[in-house]
Order: sequence, then structure tokens, then C-alpha cells
Amino acid sequence: MTREDYMAHALGLAERGRGRTSPNPVVGAVIVKDGAIIGEGWHKKCGENHAEINAFEDAAAKNQDVEGAEMYVTLEPCSHYGKTPPCAKAIIRKKIKKVYVGLLDPNPLVAGRGIRMMEEAGIQVESGILEEECRRINEIFLKYITEKRPFVVMKTAMTLDGKIAAYTGDSKWVSGEASRAIVQKMRNSLTGIMAGIGTVLTDDPRLTCRLEGGRDPVRIIVDSNLKIPLDAKVLKDENCIVAAVENRGGEKANQLRERGVTVLTTKEKRGRVDLAELMEQLGARGIDSILLEGGGGLNEAALKAGIVDRTVTFIAPKFIGGKDAKTPVEGQGFEKMDQAICLKNIEINRIGDDLMIQGTPERK
Repeated sequence: MTREDYMAHALGLAERGRGRTSPNPVVGAVIVKDGAIIGEGWHKKCGENHAEINAFEDAAAKNQDVEGAEMYVTLEPCSHYGKTPPCAKAIIRKKIKKVYVGLLDPNPLVAGRGIRMMEEAGIQVESGILEEECRRINEIFLKYITEKRPFVVMKTAMTLDGKIAAYTGDSKWVSGEASRAIVQKMRNSLTGIMAGIGTVLTDDPRLTCRLEGGRDPVRIIVDSNLKIPLDAKVLKDENCIVAAVENRGGEKANQLRERGVTVLTTKEKRGRVDLAELMEQLGARGIDSILLEGGGGLNEAALKAGIVDRTVTFIAPKFIGGKDAKTPVEGQGFEKMDQAICLKNIEINRIGDDLMIQGTPERK
């Protein structure tokens, strides 16, 4: 196996921690000696052992001697004391000969210190192995640790003629079962889920994760004027946030708080919640990622506010028509085609009969 093969294996291990490590990164580690993997591990949950320690424990359980071995780790080993001791010190103590690092950690508490610590102890370090792949799996962590704002994934599902529902409002179901299963995995892995008041009034969703053993995201409802009914299903579960424009809604804000709902307020922007300010408030609360499942109005506002980091669009092979049928992005829109928000880093996959198109909005 090549260096890239071992790092690819570590990347696969890292993905096993997806949805459980926030606000920490997902990390995988592999220990190699004499051309064979003798230990492997991943960061399983925030507050628990990091990937490197789990790899050492796996090797010990297999009665493998790690002295003189090589280690492949997707992210630079930490060098500071947090909820767990520094992994760089453990690597030194275990007398690892060489460490291959996928990506340097931008966390100011690490930022190259882990590598320096190992090199000063005589350990060879080589970085940049599958760097882009390592960057991609931790795009949420990388944004949050440097900007303290959540990484926002805008998910939409539409027919071939660009409709998200029939003109009657019926939307069950636009996409196929396999596509909907992917969305449930996204709800399980991202910290929050955000929708607008229009979605609540029309569909009365719970916005929970329906995977067996899954984790419900924090529900975030953008409701500029606090129109949300007190008996809305989304309010019946814990961890619900309602965002409104300050000094609007009157007594409704107090009624929501009495029910255990967190009410956040922002300045007004174009008559609505200032989404950029809301992202700052949510980031301060430890919400590092959001699945945006909004209607056309909220999606347009989010794109114009520049808060969307990735788009995921499911296109179903069906036509429904209707000039009044809703579309994924509405509002006033842009005046000219050259003002359109274009995507880069495009990925296209077939999911059952649907197409799934992912991309990153280009910043202008």
C-alpha cells in the first residue's frame, strides 16, 4: 500500500465519527509497521479519546508493539491540554518513528505546534498527504474554528421543471426514498436545522432525525414577526430556537421562553431577520453547522446574505408544472444573469432515480 492508500483508510475511519464529534473535527489514524496496519482508530465523540489514542489502544488490544512504527493521521495531532491530553506527547512517548499528516490544524491552540513538538523529539513528520481530501471532510470544523460561524448546507429537492411542490402546496414526495434517506443522515450529522416560518405554517414539521439511533439537530426557525403558533410541532421537542427581528412579536417572545424555547433577536435587514447577525449568535452558542431546509424566500435571503457554504440539490425525474407552484429560490431574485450565484467544485451523483448535485457558491 502507498502513503495515499493508508491516508485514504484513515479518512474512511474519520467519517465514522461524523455527527458525534462537534465542535471537534472528525479524525482518523492508522499505525503501520513492516508494511501492515497494526492499529487504527478515530475520534468517536467530543470529550472522548482522540483518534491517535484510540489507534494506540487498538494496537495494544492486538498485542502489537508500536515502537518504531509509522502513523498516518488526517489532522495534525494536538499539542495542548483540553478535555484530553496532547496527542503529540503520546506519539512521542510511544516512540513512533514517523508521522504522516494530512492537514495542518488551523486551531490557534495547535497551528503547527503539534508538528514542531514531534520534530523536536526526533520524529520525522511529512504533511500534505491527500490534503484536499482531508480538508473536505473537515470543512465544517475549519470554518467554525477560524470564523466562529456555522457552516451552512442549503438542501433543496425539485422536479425537472424546478418545482418543490404542486400548486396546491402538496410536496410529498418530490424526491425518492434513497434521496430522503441521505437527508436524514444530514440531519443526524449537522448540529442544527433551519427553516422559515412559511414552512412551519404550511407543513407543521417536527424537523427531527428519523434514523434509528439518530441524533436530533437543534431546530432553528426564522420568524421575523413571531407568527409561530404555540402548538407548532417543532416547539414540542427540546432544543428549539426561534429567531425574530428585535422589538417585534410583543408578548409572544415571553410565551415562547416560558415554554423553554430560546428566542434570539437581530436587527432588521430588508424587513427581516439579519441572517449574518443570526449566524454570529448561533456560532457563539456552539452551533458549528446548519442544514438549511427553507422555502424559496429563506433560501434566496440566505444566498444573498452570503451565509451558504454548500448546496445540495436533488432533482427528481418528473414534471408537475404550474406557474404558481413554488420553486427552490424565490424572492425578487437578481436583475441580470451575470449577477447569478454560480457554483464551483461541482459533484453529480445518481441516487436511485434522482440526481444529487452538490456545489460551493462562489463569493463575489
